[in-house]
Amino acid sequence: MDKPTAAEPPLTITPPSAPLPDGACDAHVHLIGDDFALWDGRVENPPPGTLDTWLDRYKTHLTALGCTRGVIVHSILYGGDNSITLEATRRMGEQFRAVCLISDNASEAEIAALAEKGSKAVRLNYVHGGLLSWEGMKRLAPTLADYGLHVEMLAHSHLHLEELATQVPTLPVQTVFDHCAWPDTALGMTEGQKALERLLADGHCWTKLSATYRHTPEPQTLIQRLAQANPDRILWGSDWPHLMLNGVPMPDAGQQLTTLLDAIPDGTTRQKLFTDNPATLYGFAP
Repeated sequence: MDKPTAAEPPLTITPPSAPLPDGACDAHVHLIGDDFALWDGRVENPPPGTLDTWLDRYKTHLTALGCTRGVIVHSILYGGDNSITLEATRRMGEQFRAVCLISDNASEAEIAALAEKGSKAVRLNYVHGGLLSWEGMKRLAPTLADYGLHVEMLAHSHLHLEELATQVPTLPVQTVFDHCAWPDTALGMTEGQKALERLLADGHCWTKLSATYRHTPEPQTLIQRLAQANPDRILWGSDWPHLMLNGVPMPDAGQQLTTLLDAIPDGTTRQKLFTDNPATLYGFAP
């Protein structure tokens, strides 16, 4: 069966309303390229273009946002073959890191190889599906910790966080919840969202203030609550090039960043969000 092809992000974006701090990091993008093999189980094809083409667009994107560092998160469109993400990270250089996919039966040698090639985390995906389960991650967590890797998880706060909240503090690895833990705003303040805020406040997890366009039309209050819970545990990513939109309109990354800046006007918190916190978690030089 033919797969649909994802829409391309805009070639230009609206300039953000303010410059970002020096060393700012876009901590969540995906790199694509039709010169790398796709996973048979994918739900769509990425827009056309080689990795070189998309790396050029990525560099333009970073410049437009005001970022000099980045984190490239492996897309499930490529399944468990992390080649495209590791190659993109290698070509981008020392100010870039990878987040990769592994399965429950990943070996120590596989984990060591990912760490050697610039990966700082593995991803567990409860929203789009993936290769790694929560129980598998817990078994692998001591090995991940040995090699300096943490866990990044895409989950729904209203479905998963209340159950996971008691387990997260016991893990030997850091845990990041992507995309504000993807709440269902129609449900209001859920127990899962409260659990996320408690975990943040206690320093037991991190969250990315990213991709709010996917779930929260007016995200200012959500952003502010998470930032206030613990400004030392927040990150930001553009989610470019906005794959698997599932009917959500294509965002303008510059406008999205301006919304975030409006919600967090404080310069000290911006410094932590864009520069200091990602430097701590991903191992960038001060």
